[in-house]
Amino acid sequence: MGVEFSKYLQVVPVEAIPGMVVVHLPVHGDNRGWFKENWQREKMLAAGLPDFAPVQNNISFNAIAGTTRGIHAEPWDKYVSVATGRIFGAWVDLREGPSFGNTFTIELDASMAVFVPRGVGNAFQTLEDGTAYVYLVNDHWSAEAQSHYTFLNLADETAAIEWPIPLANAELSDKDRQHPRLKDVVPMAPRRTLVLGAAGQLGLALREAYAGVGHVDFAARAEFDLANPEHHAATNWRDYDTVINAGAYTKVDEAETADGRRDAWAANVTGVALLAKTCTQHGLTLVHVSSDYVFDGTQPLHTEAEPVSPLGVYGQTKAAGEAVVSTVPRHYIVRTSWVIGEGNNFVSTMQNLACRGIKPTVVNDQIGRLTFTKDLAAGIQHLLDAGAEYGIYNLSNGGEPTNWADIAQDVYRNVGRPAEDVVGVTTAAYFHGKEAAQRPLNSALDLTKIVDSGYTPAPQREALRLYLGDHLAGPMHKVSPGIELGS
Repeated sequence: MGVEFSKYLQVVPVEAIPGMVVVHLPVHGDNRGWFKENWQREKMLAAGLPDFAPVQNNISFNAIAGTTRGIHAEPWDKYVSVATGRIFGAWVDLREGPSFGNTFTIELDASMAVFVPRGVGNAFQTLEDGTAYVYLVNDHWSAEAQSHYTFLNLADETAAIEWPIPLANAELSDKDRQHPRLKDVVPMAPRRTLVLGAAGQLGLALREAYAGVGHVDFAARAEFDLANPEHHAATNWRDYDTVINAGAYTKVDEAETADGRRDAWAANVTGVALLAKTCTQHGLTLVHVSSDYVFDGTQPLHTEAEPVSPLGVYGQTKAAGEAVVSTVPRHYIVRTSWVIGEGNNFVSTMQNLACRGIKPTVVNDQIGRLTFTKDLAAGIQHLLDAGAEYGIYNLSNGGEPTNWADIAQDVYRNVGRPAEDVVGVTTAAYFHGKEAAQRPLNSALDLTKIVDSGYTPAPQREALRLYLGDHLAGPMHKVSPGIELGS
């Protein structure tokens, strides 16, 4: 049987095994032989093949027909094809999940290839002498990597693979004969998600959002310092698929000082650059949280396409961090504003002041929306779960933009104090005579893109009422002596 010529490039999904596809390859032949583009990234991505970034090419030469190898599930993706001869290929899904145990078989010649996702068991039997089996993989083989393989016996009764040449007459290794049956196979777990900055406001919300999910790890700064190369080198990135960077230097005014400037750049740029390099090298998805401070606040509504124009050092470091993260092939930059979560923040401070009968002065000319960390965490989950298009997304709570004084008055009303206890004042008047960074006067973010992706954040006033209800029922928050009202 010869090679099939005159095909057009086509990628066909395998229904039984999610993520697996069969690729039909154009092969051009004449009196001299044939030629094909076995792997052509641009064309194949356009046809629907995943961009799996192969780093190693292996060839298995098989001298006689009936040579049978497998069933091996490796911790990487594979692109399988034939250089010479023919094979009967068999694949069994050995990943944790509802498709565990599903089987797919097909005969391959040089005009076909198969993309095999990580964790899917791979096996083949040669149908001709002198068959060369070729596979590209997106991780480097090592003895340590082999310890993460999952195996299945070629003769497993549940998979019930109908080998063209009975296994009793086939050429097998002793090792392959000893692999376990499906009932004894431990499914390959999915790659994990790593949340960095897990002790901060957003980190705590992500802990709650992913509570009970077994494949998410959390690391506070003491456990993983972005700016420390040793922490990057000590992590086994093969185990991960996604990193959520929820940590940052956020002391807006201290960033204007000599020490603060160094700390802000170290955390928000140097550390982020190391993380971006790591994610690019290992093919990871990077979720990075940014800020409305990348804008100067002169536009009434900030879209994702607006050029950055930061006013102060903090905003400059966040803008630089965005530029670095944008170089990672698989990235989400999530811009947010006026973040409210567990711990000291504007809302908890206003609640404390209201309960103590204090009448604060709060700025009334900075316009924007609150972002409650519960909703921010849910939005990040949505982007990852939905497989949304990579890029920048604005994400805050919804509703009409308002100002800090109005929010403070809402807090006072909710705790039974007169709204008139809150006195509004301009930013210029509030910071007169104080050393403070410039703030964008308009921080309202256009939410069209995140809504179009399928996630609609709760209105900020509704979210505020829920937050206050939870916190009025709990212990009173202590006011941080360093917090600036309205900042």
